[in-house]
Formats: sequence, C-alpha cells, structure tokens
Amino acid sequence: MQRICFVLQVRPEKIEEYRERHASVWPSMLEALRNSGWENYSLFLQPDGLLVGYFETEDIRVSQQKMHAVSVNAQWQMEMAPYFEKLGEITPDRSMVPLAEIFHLD
Repeated sequence: MQRICFVLQVRPEKIEEYRERHASVWPSMLEALRNSGWENYSLFLQPDGLLVGYFETEDIRVSQQKMHAVSVNAQWQMEMAPYFEKLGEITPDRSMVPLAEIFHLD
C-alpha cells in the first residue's frame, strides 16, 4: 500500500468556502474516489490556506488514471480550481506536490 501526502495552497479569500464545499462532497465524487482505489483520504487545512492531503492506494498511477477517466472528477476539478493559488492551466488533482516520507512509526 502506498501512502501519498501532498500539499496545495488555498487562496486566503476562499478558505471558508473551500471548507464548506468539502463538508458536502458530491456522493458521486466520493464513489469515484473509492472505486479508483483511494483509501483513508483526508485533507488538513491551516488558517493560512496550506492544504495537506493524505491517502493510501495500491498504485497511485492506476488510481489517478481511473479518476481522470471519470466525468465527475473533471467537473469537480473544474469547480475546485478557482480555490487554489498558482495552478495555471493545470487542474488541482494534477498539481498535487507529493511530499517525501522520511519517517513512519509502524
């Protein structure tokens, strides 16, 4: 099982709205994540907008490919893009900056 941790930066003026959007993620998006192999998925948000995400998957490339093939993901990513800084033309899910794991207490 791969443990994936990533960071993104939420725009300061969008932090509360971003929180609200994640309080009611679309059921079809949740189903797509589960069906694509995303497990134990969590997002952590600091007051300054630093977003840290964590999930586990058997194979990150396969899971990402499956998500990119689902239409609900494209819609979700399009709606989420305005919440983030420095994305340019890239969608949030393709902009995740993975963190290198340097310690794990098992």
